[in-house]
Amino acid sequence: MEKEAARADFWDDPNRAREVLKRQSALKETISRWQGHKKALEDLESLYDLAQDEEDLGVVEDIRKDLERLKTAVRREELDLMLGAPEDRLNAIMAINAGAGGTEAQDWAEMLLRMYLRWAERRRFKTTIIDYLPGEEAGIKNVSFTLEGEFAYGYAKAEVGIHRLVRISPFDAGARRHTSFASVFVYPEVEDDIVIEINENDLRIDTYRSTGAGGQHVNKTDSAVRITHLPTGIVVQCQNERSQHKNRAMAMKYLRARLYELKLQEQREKMEEVHKSKKEIAWGSQIRSYVLHPYKMIKDHRTNVEVGDVERVLDGEIDDFIEAYLLMNPAFRA
Repeated sequence: MEKEAARADFWDDPNRAREVLKRQSALKETISRWQGHKKALEDLESLYDLAQDEEDLGVVEDIRKDLERLKTAVRREELDLMLGAPEDRLNAIMAINAGAGGTEAQDWAEMLLRMYLRWAERRRFKTTIIDYLPGEEAGIKNVSFTLEGEFAYGYAKAEVGIHRLVRISPFDAGARRHTSFASVFVYPEVEDDIVIEINENDLRIDTYRSTGAGGQHVNKTDSAVRITHLPTGIVVQCQNERSQHKNRAMAMKYLRARLYELKLQEQREKMEEVHKSKKEIAWGSQIRSYVLHPYKMIKDHRTNVEVGDVERVLDGEIDDFIEAYLLMNPAFRA
């Protein structure tokens, strides 16, 4: 790549040049991190030898903790390397929709939103809510938000499907057990160098007043934008920004992401047809159950991973499920 970047005609194709430089920068960062891990391991080995000579058990315990942290960091790097599809490195747009069940399901959708925002915070992904429709009594009917960070789509795509909650309903005066469902969809945010052709004649654009939390401008002007892509029936909307122009731009970005994901899905289905293999995880299939009563357990039905600490998971610690899914699905690594 360095040789290619040094060529006299390198910038004759600006798009290609930017892609090469971007990839080169990413590879340098990866190499730098691996070199850092190697240096950290060598330092810990030297420190361990000194601690053994001096029989300092306190230092040995510190070394053990540092090794665990290093092991986690290396595991993260290994998983990043497995995310080899071009779209895996992209930012993502996540959408959560409450299922049937009214207030109970809408509260569950809001619980999932909090879980993913906390997960994104732990991953140091930047999040921005672009559309939010609150429930009539509590929770949310649907919400969509962006995830910005390296491999955001590669990791978040593991969450696509139906999420099932079993608990004693806080909205039921009889304290009965309820089962609620919410769906999660994830789309790769399309970069400028990825061409997704959209014919303006294929769009129906409507404006309306915002309905969610967002400041004094909400419900004052018709700034929210809803775009319908007539050929596919895809509908996207944005009400986060103050101006109609900005909301339209974000809605178009969301639409491009939906159309790109549709294109990727069609490609995956064609590959599966060629290999005559049945898809294990279909869009909209139930992937995970969160049971809070009569016992506490969260189980992923794709990988059979079970976790008893439901509070920790609902607080955003879902990497065990995501990593198990990625390791189980080699088709997504290429």
